[in-house]
Amino acid sequence: MMSIRENTCAREKEILSPYAAFACESKGRLRPEEECPVRTAFQRDRDRIIHCSSFRRLKHKTQVFLSPEGDYYRTRLTHTLEVSQIARTIADALMLNSDLTEAIALGHDLGHTPFGHAGERALNGICPAGFKHYTQSMRVVDVLEKDGKGLNLTFEVRNGIERHTNGEQAATLEGRIVRLADRIAYINHDIDDATIAGIMCEEDIPLAIRNELGHSKSKRINTLVLSCIENSVDDIILDKGIQQVFDELHSFMFEKVYTNPVCKSEEKKAVEMIQKLYLHYVEKPDELPEQFKLIAENDGIHTAACDFIAGMTDRYAVRVFNELYVPKAWSEINDSFL
Repeated sequence: MMSIRENTCAREKEILSPYAAFACESKGRLRPEEECPVRTAFQRDRDRIIHCSSFRRLKHKTQVFLSPEGDYYRTRLTHTLEVSQIARTIADALMLNSDLTEAIALGHDLGHTPFGHAGERALNGICPAGFKHYTQSMRVVDVLEKDGKGLNLTFEVRNGIERHTNGEQAATLEGRIVRLADRIAYINHDIDDATIAGIMCEEDIPLAIRNELGHSKSKRINTLVLSCIENSVDDIILDKGIQQVFDELHSFMFEKVYTNPVCKSEEKKAVEMIQKLYLHYVEKPDELPEQFKLIAENDGIHTAACDFIAGMTDRYAVRVFNELYVPKAWSEINDSFL
């Protein structure tokens, strides 16, 4: 009798597009493992990502607005879930492997720093080897999770995570879907967040863009998703006209939101905090947690400091900074001796 996993793999062959990545044809893992009798390799990767500690920490990492007040603003976790939903919708419509697509989407930002791209720029500007969140995501899944053992994901998931942003395209169409879905998600939910923050309103978006893509978040997402579904066959693309207008919306967001003084008001503080923490641990590696002391011995203190700080949530980074650099009131110090 075939196992549940083997039955699932057989159904993939019957149902999915010939352009899909089939779980039974995966290029494998960094370390060979016995197959699960129930889950395909891609389903297993998705579950490993959802259950890892780095995924849980995404709920306390900033998306665009640093340390926002209120529960309506996106975090890295809510962004990740929105990307996953958009990507899976596209994959299902194109008869591609939605399990692989979902696994890549859920893992694509695991290496993101606290304080969003401000934290990424802070580490990139001070670490000798530079810092990119997608490279750090690979370190998370390959090295840092499970006490240094990593998650041992399949090639296809790892490749999609590594190439979810600029640069070379992913080897699978599923990975390319995630790259597009990431952009669709963050531009549209950042409009939503900026509107809540009072930085802009829908009417600020040029009328030509709204007429082409839609006059609301849901209509824009629907337009972009449908354009992808209708125009993608052996590659993941949008209609040329839609792509041009989408690029114009991206440029508008940079001018209106991403470089807006309100959004940037706390960024300098966040950069200085991250860089000061980095220098502290480079100078005092004995204060790192045990896991990162071992990394310092094997890969160097600069890598260990980056690994530790990149894994912090926003509030944990603030707490550590306060403990190291902000003087305590005398009453707090005195109470500690009682």
